[in-house]
Amino acid sequence: MNKLKLVFATNNKNKLKEVQAMLTNFEIVSLADINCFDDIPETADTLEGNAILKANYITKKFGLNCFADDTGLEVEALNNAPGVYSARYSGEHHNAEANMSKLLKELKTKNDRKAQFRTAIALNIQEKQFIFEGVCKGEILTKKQGNEGFGYDPIFKPNGFDKSFAEMEMKEKGSISHRGKAIEQLVNFLNKTTW
Repeated sequence: MNKLKLVFATNNKNKLKEVQAMLTNFEIVSLADINCFDDIPETADTLEGNAILKANYITKKFGLNCFADDTGLEVEALNNAPGVYSARYSGEHHNAEANMSKLLKELKTKNDRKAQFRTAIALNIQEKQFIFEGVCKGEILTKKQGNEGFGYDPIFKPNGFDKSFAEMEMKEKGSISHRGKAIEQLVNFLNKTTW
């Protein structure tokens, strides 16, 4: 039986690997796999909006089933910043180290370190659109811990754990992460529907 092909609108190899590990019944391909090297605009002011922009761009231009995600780190004491600007919090250059440094600096004098990662996924399949969301609550550590993962993982400790995302193996992180939860909804939806 042929696996249904779905484009995951990302160039992030880490994200692609995470998702491929969770969606084994489907052929998940990246933007590079379909020769899409466009700079897809992410100009919405919500995570859902950005996910929809990306998914619609691919479906319209390539005519393919596609899903796109946008993820933000929302820190309570900073009015849910960096949020939709998480990737470019310290400037347009998308530098994870600089982003973490800026965040740690801004939280230096704050006692409330509660935060959550939130992922929104827009799925375009057979001319319909569906939205999924996953949330992982936790807190921001005072310094980096661990070498796995990417982005803010070294300074985010999920509730109920005594280690950061960057100290977890991919499988463990995937089972509790925001993206894991959103993908789980996507997977359940895709698996229970006949395409």
